[in-house]
Amino acid sequence: MREVAIVAFGQSDHVRDSAETSEVEMLMPVLHDVLAQTGLAARDIDFTCSGSSDYLAGRAFSFTMALDGVGAWPPISESHVEMDGAWALYEAWVKILTGEAETALVYAYGKSSPGDLREVLTRQLDPYYVAPLWPDSVALAALQAQALIDAGLTDARALAGIAARSRAAAGSNPHAQLRGEVPAGEVLVAPLRTGDCPPIGDGAAAVVLAAGDTARRLVDRPAWIRGIDHRIEAHSLGVRDLTDSPSTRLAAERAGAFELKGRGGAPMVDTAELHAPFTSQEVVLRRALNLDAPDSTVCINPSGGALAANPVMAAGLIRLGEAAARIHRGASDRALAHATSGPCLQQNLVAVLEGER
Repeated sequence: MREVAIVAFGQSDHVRDSAETSEVEMLMPVLHDVLAQTGLAARDIDFTCSGSSDYLAGRAFSFTMALDGVGAWPPISESHVEMDGAWALYEAWVKILTGEAETALVYAYGKSSPGDLREVLTRQLDPYYVAPLWPDSVALAALQAQALIDAGLTDARALAGIAARSRAAAGSNPHAQLRGEVPAGEVLVAPLRTGDCPPIGDGAAAVVLAAGDTARRLVDRPAWIRGIDHRIEAHSLGVRDLTDSPSTRLAAERAGAFELKGRGGAPMVDTAELHAPFTSQEVVLRRALNLDAPDSTVCINPSGGALAANPVMAAGLIRLGEAAARIHRGASDRALAHATSGPCLQQNLVAVLEGER
């Protein structure tokens, strides 16, 4: 199988409201940044894939307008997924594996500020049994958090600790929307407080993928994608155990995360970038990935994670990009990156990234 690596990663500064800039204006500096990192021009990219949501933009085929940021000439081979950009990266990875491309540009963006995000995300729900009840994303996350508390798997103090650790880590992330100490805040939907929930904001991200010797030529230390897989759970929330994420566990197994095991069967990684928009969801993911060993030295969400910046449709791609960037600069040797989509961790993608020793 061909070797494929992330060779460049860039992202915008994530802000609460980017009303003064369009999607294209938000994207263009990010796209220019990742190409400049590699020295590639637009004509050197064999395949381009993007991730975004028409529901956020409020118009059909909104991604075609964002293509202005890529450029209309020369003509490109292009695709789009109505998903987080992590799934666009998966499509580009497959394209390179098949030999149809040597390089790929993947980008994602989301502007949540123009509308009511909690209402928009109800469009993901089962249209027959759940959507008519109009539960929003925070209410559903609160159900999951309460299930964890009732099962004795976490408590309010532990959730507050996750929030504090994530926001403190974001202090060294110049792109984060929230940095430094953030108070627990008031109860938003019990048992979740505002500090347990992600900020609403706008942002974009992009990565460049390359194969084999091309990757080695473009960057000193490529972040090799050793494995990647994604799985989905039942659409109906009523038939799922919200305290567990078997799809995350299975995706990690198929991606090879457990091929090198440490104590307790934990994956042998030094970094885990987990796409956990709510503190309670990090608890679920850590359990699914066996990252909860008392003596674990895995650095979880050193970027601050989605609790520090959560641009919808780009936050998952950012987890892969942040993990890759740590490998590029030598801060990590083997990292696990996770992305999610849908209510209560319904869909999950896991990738294992590795640097050359």
